[in-house]
Amino acid sequence: MMRSTRVRWSAEVTDSVLDVAGLRTYFESREGIAKAVDGVSFSLSAGETLGLVGESGCGKSVTALSIMQLVDQPGRVVAGRVVFRGMDLLEQPSSVMRSLRGNEIAMIFQEPMTSLNPVHRVGDQVIEVLRLHAGMNQREGRDRAVELFTKVGIPNPAQRLTEYPHQLSGGLRQRVMIAMAVACRPKVLIADEPTTALDVTIQAQILELLRELREAEGTAVLMITHDLGVIAEVADRVAVMYTGKVVESGTVTDLLERPQHPYTQALLRSIPTRKDAGHRLHPIEGNVPHPLHLPRGCTFAPRCPARFDRCETAFPALERVASGHHVACYLHSDRSEEDIAAPEGVANE
Repeated sequence: MMRSTRVRWSAEVTDSVLDVAGLRTYFESREGIAKAVDGVSFSLSAGETLGLVGESGCGKSVTALSIMQLVDQPGRVVAGRVVFRGMDLLEQPSSVMRSLRGNEIAMIFQEPMTSLNPVHRVGDQVIEVLRLHAGMNQREGRDRAVELFTKVGIPNPAQRLTEYPHQLSGGLRQRVMIAMAVACRPKVLIADEPTTALDVTIQAQILELLRELREAEGTAVLMITHDLGVIAEVADRVAVMYTGKVVESGTVTDLLERPQHPYTQALLRSIPTRKDAGHRLHPIEGNVPHPLHLPRGCTFAPRCPARFDRCETAFPALERVASGHHVACYLHSDRSEEDIAAPEGVANE
């Protein structure tokens, strides 16, 4: 299905630039503790794209914000390591993180209107990034901003530099955010639903721009999306999240052609195909559980057609089922998280 249109990127994967190990981010409230990210581990190598997928509310965006140290109160990172080029970002002061953000590690945010300053022209905001991190003067920054706006498909780029965020459509604001994120050629780019507000033509242009950045600069990309079609186009590896945990990880071929976790299988079944024309679609039954009221055991069990008694006792351990392919499901192993300490970086093994 999706695989027939997939174009493989040829960039060579080299050394690891980002290692996330045992990351836990909790939100405390009067009602209890919501474990938005609960023991997530993965590695990201130079020149590769890791897709992070799952339904809304599964912890994808909070994972990204935790890496960038941008989690707002009452949320806080309570455990784990985020190692970037040998430096644990969770131990760095805010001054160091400010120097890294937008420079060596950049993020395309899901909602650009909340990320762009409404009282400054969009061109000035891009130029400021270039002056701060790339040492460009005003004229150099303006020329580079026009070049970036052109690359991301913004029409009349010189004119758009002078406009304010509220004067742009949602799609144009998203493209401005993408231009800012790639301006300094970051080593790691976190893209949180970067093409959601764009039409298919502009989406293709953006994915091509990310491909060029990856191949030319060796940029590592963490692609957060619910769109498995985008994942099929761009990702080397995929990690599937559910209720704050990685439930399956592996190469894009493994995940799309040989999914092992019932949740991954259900996600793929829910995608409409030509064969479904005139037939009922296949949504995943039930809803993602409330983070303050998670079921005991495997949190997908209440929605899983393959559940059995063991599923309700403890959350299953994420274990290897094939080379580079890991699954947290009692259909493949009887061990739980309580039985075994999950190895760090297991998603990259």
